[in-house]
Amino acid sequence: MFYIIKRLLQGLLTLLLASILSFAIIQLAPGDYLDNLRQNPTISQETIEELKIRFGLDKSAIEQYWLWFKQVITHFDFGESFVYSRSVSSLILERIPATLLLACSSIIITWAIALPLGIISAVKQNTFTDRFLRVISYFGQGFPSFITALLLLILAQYLSPLFPVGGMTSINHAELSTGGKILDIAWHMILPTIALSITSFAGLQRLTRGQLLDVLRQDYIQTARAKGLPENKVIYVHALRNAINPLITLLGFEFASLLSGSFIAEYFFNWPGLGRLILQAVQAQDLYLVMASLMMGATMLIIGNLFADILLTVVDPRIRLDNLD
Repeated sequence: MFYIIKRLLQGLLTLLLASILSFAIIQLAPGDYLDNLRQNPTISQETIEELKIRFGLDKSAIEQYWLWFKQVITHFDFGESFVYSRSVSSLILERIPATLLLACSSIIITWAIALPLGIISAVKQNTFTDRFLRVISYFGQGFPSFITALLLLILAQYLSPLFPVGGMTSINHAELSTGGKILDIAWHMILPTIALSITSFAGLQRLTRGQLLDVLRQDYIQTARAKGLPENKVIYVHALRNAINPLITLLGFEFASLLSGSFIAEYFFNWPGLGRLILQAVQAQDLYLVMASLMMGATMLIIGNLFADILLTVVDPRIRLDNLD
C-alpha cells in the first residue's frame, strides 16, 4: 500500500511537470483559436474581443496557466472548450468510454492471438511454421495503422453490408433490445479493433518468441526436461512464467499508446472517441481541450505502469513492490 501511495504521489508530480511543459509547447505554436474567426468578415471585432476576454486569451501565458491550474485543483474544472462552448470535462467524459472500449478490446485481441503464436513460433524454432509466423509478424509491423485502416475500409465496401463502414451504432440502435444494442456496438467494433491490433499483435508476437527462446536455453529448463517433466509443463509452467514478465511491463505502455494512438482508427471509421476529439482540438487550437487530452494521456500512462507493476507481483511471487523502485 505504501508503494502504491508513493507511486501516486510521484504521478501527481509528473502530471504537474507534464502540464507545464504541454502548456509551454502549445503557447509556442503560432496564432490561436481566434485567428480563424478574425478571417471571417461576418464576425465583428467586438465579438472577437468579447471571446478573447471570455476565454482568458487577453492574459499572459503565465496567468492563463495559473488560472487553469487553480480551477483544476479546486474544482476539477479543465475549462471551457472554444469550439464546442462546453465544459472540457463533460466532453472528455462523454468520449472516453468509446475509446476505452476500443483500446481494451484491442489489447484483449492482441494478447489472445500474439501470445499463442509467439509460443508456437518459439517451440517450433527454425521450422516452416516458425518462418511463416515470422513473415506474418514482419508484414504486420511493416504496415502503418492508417494503411491498415484504409485497406479494411476498402474491404468493408466490397463486403457490404457484412461489415459497417463507420460509426459506433446503427440507425435503429435505439429500437433494439439490450442484447441487440451490445451486439450492434460489437459489430461496429470489428474493423477499428482489427486496425488497432495488427501492428501491436506483430510486435508482441516477436517479443514473446524472443523472450521464450531466451528462457528455454536456461539451465533450469534443461534440468526440468532431464527430470522427465512433460514438455507442456516445462513450457507453460516453468518457461512461460519467467518469459512473461517483460511482456507485462510492456502492457502498461501499450495501454497508454493505444489510448493516444486510437485517433487513426477513430478518424477513418468515424468512431466517436477521444482520439478524434484530440485531433480536432489540435487543428482548431482549442487550448483547454488539448491540455485536458494531454493530461488524460499522461494519466493513462501512469495508471498503466502502476497496474503492470502490481500485475508483476501477482504473476511472479519473487517480485516485491518495494524492490521495483
